[in-house]
Amino acid sequence: MFPSYLFLQHPMDKDVYLAVSRARGLVRVLGERWDRLAEIPHREMEAIQRIDAACCPVLPFPYLKEGQRVRITRGPLAGVEGLLVESRPNKGLLVLSVHLLQRSLAMSVDATTVVPA
Repeated sequence: MFPSYLFLQHPMDKDVYLAVSRARGLVRVLGERWDRLAEIPHREMEAIQRIDAACCPVLPFPYLKEGQRVRITRGPLAGVEGLLVESRPNKGLLVLSVHLLQRSLAMSVDATTVVPA
């Protein structure tokens, strides 16, 4: 699901951190230092494990946040950029603003056609 990432659930002291850091192909361990590592929230890891156990087909999808500038990649609006103001599983609300006129338009878009701009 997440190529090139290794998820580790293990008590981490300095010796374990150094051993993990020497793993072949490892680029870096996420976090500020060995005693302040980045952690994925338990509920997110549990969701990943449940999806994996269910053997559901999954596809990579851009990480989008409301308020982010995005670009449409397919269809008649390909190349149009705007602000993603609402994101739902299959639809998003894209706002296109004309700054000179101080006016905006909102449209519903297929969330699978939108990527970060």
